Parts: sequence; structure tokens; C-alpha cells
Amino acid sequence: MSIVAPTYRDFAVARQNLHDIRQYRLILDTANSLAAERGPANIVMSEDPSIDSPGMKRLVEFRARNDAALAQLAAVSDVPFGLHGHRVPQDLLQDVRDQLTLARNKVDGIASIPRASLKLDEIQDAIDSMFAVSDRFRVVIAWNSNELAQHSTGLAAPALIGQMLSDLREHGGRVGSEIMAPLATNQKMPLQNVIDSRRSQGGLLELWQLISSQTNLYNVPSLAASRDEIDRAFFGHGLALVDQVIDEGRRNPPYTVTATEFTNRFVPTMRPIETYRAAFLDAVVERFADARTSALVSLVTTVLVSTAVLTILVGIVLSARAHVFRPLMQVHDAVLRLAADRLVTLPARPTQVGEIRSLFHAIEVLQGKLQERAFLTHELRRQAETDGLTGLLNRRMLDRFARSPSLGEHAGDALCLILMDIDHFKNVNDTFGHFTGDRVLIQIAELLRSHLRESDIIARFGGEEFAILISDVDLSGAISIAKKIRLAIQTDTFTTPDGTPFRVTASLGVARGRRGEVAWAELIERADTALYRAKSEGRNRVRFARLSTPDMVPSTSNLLSLTAATRPSSGR
Repeated sequence: MSIVAPTYRDFAVARQNLHDIRQYRLILDTANSLAAERGPANIVMSEDPSIDSPGMKRLVEFRARNDAALAQLAAVSDVPFGLHGHRVPQDLLQDVRDQLTLARNKVDGIASIPRASLKLDEIQDAIDSMFAVSDRFRVVIAWNSNELAQHSTGLAAPALIGQMLSDLREHGGRVGSEIMAPLATNQKMPLQNVIDSRRSQGGLLELWQLISSQTNLYNVPSLAASRDEIDRAFFGHGLALVDQVIDEGRRNPPYTVTATEFTNRFVPTMRPIETYRAAFLDAVVERFADARTSALVSLVTTVLVSTAVLTILVGIVLSARAHVFRPLMQVHDAVLRLAADRLVTLPARPTQVGEIRSLFHAIEVLQGKLQERAFLTHELRRQAETDGLTGLLNRRMLDRFARSPSLGEHAGDALCLILMDIDHFKNVNDTFGHFTGDRVLIQIAELLRSHLRESDIIARFGGEEFAILISDVDLSGAISIAKKIRLAIQTDTFTTPDGTPFRVTASLGVARGRRGEVAWAELIERADTALYRAKSEGRNRVRFARLSTPDMVPSTSNLLSLTAATRPSSGR
């Protein structure tokens, strides 16, 4: 584990980093798409109203794509097993959506106004609202970047560079959008628009120098080609076009290009920036994917090598154990078990050496003697605890159970005792002989077992008298059981050895009490009194002893049913 655990941790970190950087790229792609929506928005605001114009169709396409991207970020995605996600807070996304709705409403309002009626301030307000969308989404990027940096230092640098590339695209678009309002209205360029555009250009140059120095660490040929293309197309032709429009606007319009022409010429110069950003993110994702693959290969190799080494070691240990230590340990354990008077089972070992085989033989002899002694002990115990004729518990074991210390004054300590006496059993012995009497006792014992549960205790109380202990029923339940037993005996057929049938009946007395030395004697006395009443009132009936403690008194309805249940029928 000490060898495998570090490699597994490396694999888990590499797998998590790959997942995180892929999710971060989705956010950066969404930021790029939101910024790109300003291009067609600027076009539709600078043209006469038309729902079928190329600019309007393109704007609808961009809006649908951005709505889908934001919905994807807001949705709860299934994170692969063993990974944790960095779900963007809903309040940040909702802030972006609210601002996007506001900006789009302003754009749509201006797009519905004829070009001759356009006002510079209104267009500038709509453009600023679109800028605010990107500003608010930058908060989302910053949040995710901080999350990645906190969870893994290896993600901090690519996350920061990715954020700077997103800013590069954003500021590149702003350079053109900041001069769009006066160009669309064909008015003189306000000084503030010039200042904003120049400030954005200065920030772009500083940001580009910083990005170039950082991305040089990633040896990707496509990045070098994209850097040259950015310098030529954007910083060369794109910014030159912006400077041309500013110069014309600061003198006296009209401009030599329309807003639509400017957008169609300026936007393509920013494509190398998007290509550069995509190439960098592809390189980062590929690097983390390679790191994940390398970590996986290392983990699998380590597991296989460790397993092989462990298998060899286990094989050596098992071999030594089987041929050297196991026989000796078996002898050791067997001697200890025999000393503790416990039996052992020794497997046959035909290949054992002579000395160990002799030890096992001696232990087998001792084991045989112990088994013989255990069998005799078991027989003596069985004879001491059970009735030899019926196989039921004898009076001695019944008294031992019932006199055992009580568990406390709880309902679980209460029990019911049923004493049963076979009516006129002496006549059975005198008429059919003692052998038939024994058959009756055995048959009644089997009948009791079939009508009672395994948890109920059945004992031969003496002679033709039986005792039944039931610990989880109330008095009315015990009387019901006694009635069933009485009826079962009455309807059962007994036979002599020659097949002569005859019937017997039984009288039963029921009482409820508790376990304990004193309570048991009282319980027997009360059950015996109830049995005496059953015999004195004509036999073949059930009688019960009245309850003596308040917590054992049954409900009125139960007492009524008990009285009715124990009243003999006219046919008895």
C-alpha cells in the first residue's frame, strides 16, 4: 500500500486536473461567444430595420448559441465517479443573464429605428450594456480560476493564461466597439470614445506582451505561427483600421467606411486571437491528458509489479507454512485444545515426516478418548435433565429454570403455568396394563409437542401429570392454549398393543406469575389449586387461578371471555 498509494494519488490528481481544465475551457469558450455577439449586434444597430438581413440572421444565431452555453453552465452535470466538480454559483450566472437580457432589449430597440433617426447616445448606451455582459461574465471566469488554483497549484498557470487570452479577445473587440456609435450615426468622434479606444489599445499591447512571454513555455509550433499572425493581422491591419476611423471621426465626417463595412473588415483580424486561444487551450488539455495517461500507466505498472512481488512473497510464506510451520502449529493448537478439554479435527497428512506423524497419531488417540468421555458425559446429562419415558424435561430441570433469578419487575419476567393431569389414569393401567399406560404418556407428550411452540417449555411433572411454561402470553392466551390441548386429548384415539381403541381426557389448571424462588412456589400452588378445581368439578375441563397483582389483571372483556371459555359444556 505504501508503494501503490502515492501513484494512485498522482493518478487521481491528474484525472481531476484534466476534468477541471476541460470545464474551465467551456467557461472561456462561453466568454468568447458572448464577446462575439457584439459584432452582429453592432451591425443591426447601424442598418435600417430588417428581419431578413444577414446581420439579423447572424445575431439570432449568436444569441441562440450563447443561451445554450449559459444553460449548459447552469445545469447540474454528472461528475464522473471519484471526481469533484466546480459548479458556477447560480447567482453569478443569473447576474449575467439579467444583464444580457437588458442589453439585448436595448439592441433590439435601436434595431427597430430607421438609420436616419439613430442617436449616438442611445447606440453608445446599448454598446456599454453589451460591455457590461462581458464584465459580469469575467467575474465567473475569475471565480472558476480561483477555484482551480486553490485545489491544484498545477492549474494556476494555465488558468491564468487562459483568463488573459479571454481578456485579450474581449479588449480586442472593445477597441472596435468603442468607436462604433459615432460611426453608425456618421457623427464626429467624441473625445471620450477616442480615449476609451486608445486605453483599450494600450491595455492590449501590455496584455499581449505578458501572454507571449508566458505561452513561450509551451513548446507548441502552432502557437508561434499564431503569434505572428496576430501581430500582422490584428495589431497591424486591425488597429490600423481603427486608427483610420478615429482620424476621420476627429476631423469631419462622413467616414470612408460604414459601420457594417468596418465590422466586416475588423472582426476577421481578431480571428488569429481566437485561433491562438484555441491552440493554447488544446495544448493545455492535451498536456493534462498525457499527464493523466502517464499517471494511469504508472499506477497500473506499480500495481502489477507490487502484485507480482506480493504473490511471490505470499507463495514463499505459504510454502514454508504448509511444509514446516503448519504441522507444528496444528500440533501446538491441538495440545492446547486437548488441555482445555475441547475436541479437535486433524486433517490427514500422508506426506508428513515420521516424527510429526507420530505426534498426530498420539493426538488422535487422545481425541478418541475425549470423544468417548464427552459422549458418556452427554448421556449422563441427558438422563439427569430429561424424563426417560417421554423425552420431556423432568421436574428437576423445570424447577431450575423457573427458580432462576428474575430479570427484574418487567413484563418479560411474567409467565403462565399450565398443570395437566390425565383423568383416571390409574384405570388405564389397571384395565390395559402399565405398558399401555406408558404408550399413553408417550403419545400425549408427542401431542403436546405438536400443539406448542419450540419456545414453550414442556415437562413431565410426575406420574401422569405434565407442566407447560409459556412466557409471552397473558392469562387469557394461556387459557385458550389449555382449551386446545384439552380438546386435542379428548378427540385423540389411543390404542392398546393389540389395536383396541380407547379415549382419555385431561384436566388442566392455569395460573400466571413470575420466575423466582418464592414466586415459583406460589405459582405452582395456584396452578395446582386451579387443577384441583377442574378435577373436583367433573374433570375434562380447564380452570384458572385468579390474578393476584394489579399489573397482571386482564381487561373486563377478557375476564368475561375467560369465564365463558372455562364453563363446561352440557356434553362434558
